[in-house]
Amino acid sequence: MRRHSRRIFNICYRFTGNGTEAEDLSQDVFLRVYRTLGSYRSAHGGFATWVTSVTRNLLIDHYRRTKRDRVTDSLDDSMPAVENKESTARRPDELALLGELSGQVQTALTKLSPELREAVILRDLQQLEYGEIQRVLSVPEGTVKSRINRGRIELARILQQMGVRPS
Repeated sequence: MRRHSRRIFNICYRFTGNGTEAEDLSQDVFLRVYRTLGSYRSAHGGFATWVTSVTRNLLIDHYRRTKRDRVTDSLDDSMPAVENKESTARRPDELALLGELSGQVQTALTKLSPELREAVILRDLQQLEYGEIQRVLSVPEGTVKSRINRGRIELARILQQMGVRPS
């Protein structure tokens, strides 16, 4: 499980935008994996793909449970600051710009529909192959490609509205 913990946390974090919530959800994922390990079949794909499917299903359940709460909350009030990892290779001003950009991308991601958000996260942030995403989402590969394309276009539109321009 240690091999998958960072990836699972990242998926949860990108989907929720909240580090504490992502930690809790990651723990829930591993509890669910432990309880349902007997249902894993290697013939249906790799273990990482199965764990990602379990994560996705848990995130959908979480999204449905918390949907009512989100309707009344302002997006700006619920968005946490995105943490930066320090790098000796980058200057402080570069780190500040990257941190700001990361925060803007995270804000824009939360404005996408869940279907588009999960497709973009799995492809562009988790670098899963189309076939893996197809198995995780249980939709045809054409639908996966369509959601990724629509998600990227919508994300670009939202970022442009926020004043973020490509460099």
